[in-house]
Amino acid sequence: MKTIAIAIDGPAGAGKSTIAKLVANKLNIHYLDTGAMYRAVALKVLKEGLDPSNHEEVISVLPSTHIGVTYQYGLQRVYLDGEDVTHLLRQPEVAKAASEVAVIPEVRMKLVELQRSIAQNYSVVVDGRDIGTFVLPNADKKFYLTATLEERSRRRWLEMREKGYDQSLEEVKKELEARDKNDMSRAFAPLRKAEDAILIDTTGKSIEQVANEVCGYLRDISADGR
Repeated sequence: MKTIAIAIDGPAGAGKSTIAKLVANKLNIHYLDTGAMYRAVALKVLKEGLDPSNHEEVISVLPSTHIGVTYQYGLQRVYLDGEDVTHLLRQPEVAKAASEVAVIPEVRMKLVELQRSIAQNYSVVVDGRDIGTFVLPNADKKFYLTATLEERSRRRWLEMREKGYDQSLEEVKKELEARDKNDMSRAFAPLRKAEDAILIDTTGKSIEQVANEVCGYLRDISADGR
């Protein structure tokens, strides 16, 4: 069976997940949210009462941490140690902890192995921060989405408000700035645009505009579906 892989990288709040889901739907293939995997590891660390910034503590729980991904009606579900934790992964404290555990090479290698395995068995649109540069360097097509910090902060703030989280816009902006610094400065597989990735600035564009722009580059791509 022929499988394809589309890589979408970029900073937090650039619209990666939203666009990746739309593109996957248009191509009738799976969407793989790698960020959710890091948030699942972060959730495990928090559940154990450990410090997500303490590398030794995080590494100590990896052998007993089992992350699984399944698809139900085309939607990704993430399992932590056999429990479906999908609904817990967008909590602000989990997202913050995820940015801390994601800089740890041992965490990345554990999850990259799983991500590559999924991409070998399914046609996928994968979003993250090092997909085109490290996880799937031979992806059929690579994109790098970006937007101004102000635009990204506003989007994330609105998303949090819709989910009932009471954070100020300034708090969200500070968190994104810290996340950007973490992602771009980490020693192992930092966030950067792959040389062969197509750069798309999503500032001021609607979701549909960006999705159509991405799909315009994928007219020659075909897969065997889900």
